[in-house]
Amino acid sequence: MKGIDSLVEKAMHYKEKGLKEKEIATELNLSVDTVTWLLTKNVKEEQPPTDVQVGWRSVGVFGGRLRLLSAIFSDIIWEEMEKMDSDFDVVVGIAINGIPFATFISEEMGKELAIYRPPGRDRKRGGGALSSNYAGVDGKKVVIVDDVISTAETMEGAITDLEDHGAEVLLATVTVNKDSRDEVVGVPLRAVLRAKIIGK
Repeated sequence: MKGIDSLVEKAMHYKEKGLKEKEIATELNLSVDTVTWLLTKNVKEEQPPTDVQVGWRSVGVFGGRLRLLSAIFSDIIWEEMEKMDSDFDVVVGIAINGIPFATFISEEMGKELAIYRPPGRDRKRGGGALSSNYAGVDGKKVVIVDDVISTAETMEGAITDLEDHGAEVLLATVTVNKDSRDEVVGVPLRAVLRAKIIGK
């Protein structure tokens, strides 16, 4: 229970700082359902939702490590583009955790950089925004980058919004895929690592 107690403490701390459940889930690399359970249920008596916590802080604290992991992303993206016999124009980082990866990938691959901000928890699909300080996506082929995919809710919204902005989304990439899917709303999904619960 020590690990759960620590998560409850961290979740409560973020809640007291004013973060919403979706933001807490992003900070703790957990699903929103798990964060809701941590904040509202009796964790000593009720079973938690099935989830895997992903901690990549050892990578995130140094820019050089983020750059190295981004090089792996770039290699995966090149491989997928070769399979598709295609190329892309813009790498889109999903805020917050996809931004550093997308920045390094943009630099390494010589592509434009766009930043997507997902909506709050109230809207499951659509309703996010592209930052006007970065590249536009209208009429361009794009690759999306994020850190962890659990329910694919954020990625689905990003794909929908980018397509609404005139983009052709060729590929979605993440550091860790906590889901069994290989595509999200028809877009291929590739991960550096896949986490899987065995025996469930």
